[in-house]
Amino acid sequence: MPRERRSARRALALAVAPCLALVLAAPAARADTGPRQAAPARHTAGACDPDRERCLDGERLLYWYDYGLGVHPFTTPEAVRRQLTGHFWLFPVSGDCPDRVRSGDTCDLLGTNPVRVESAAGDHLQIATLRGHDLGAGLHIRFTFTRTFGFHYLDVAAWQDRETSCTRSVPCGAASRAGAWALWRVLAATLTVSAWAA
Repeated sequence: MPRERRSARRALALAVAPCLALVLAAPAARADTGPRQAAPARHTAGACDPDRERCLDGERLLYWYDYGLGVHPFTTPEAVRRQLTGHFWLFPVSGDCPDRVRSGDTCDLLGTNPVRVESAAGDHLQIATLRGHDLGAGLHIRFTFTRTFGFHYLDVAAWQDRETSCTRSVPCGAASRAGAWALWRVLAATLTVSAWAA
């Protein structure tokens, strides 16, 4: 092969390699739903294991969705979380909650659905439903923000302290998971745009 052609191929390979590395390194999207037994509880109720694959509350993971938030190379996952908790009106069902939410706050989401902010720190926001919520009390939802090579992601995991009449019913449980997927998709689309200002 002529030297010029070898040089051209080498230059092309060097130019394409970073793009290929980004594609191969980006985590695959997940949509894990349905019953999956959690490991025996080793932490307090409402705590997730480090990989967030199982939420260790003694029951089961209801769903785990992963959404892409686009490329934001100069924004940290913590900054995206701070933007959401500092401008909570971005949350699609913020209801009567204040504009800024902090760990320990309680408020009503849209339709008088009471929740408590269990944690709003670092790269995540975690809320729990309270008595009077349409989905029942003891449902925990954790929103975790991550970044890989400038690509941002939102992981949403939900688990419960105990089964409710809805999660025992196959049609109601399926409808609830489908509704959650659509709702958190709206949140992801909002954060895809707002993350530029984070």
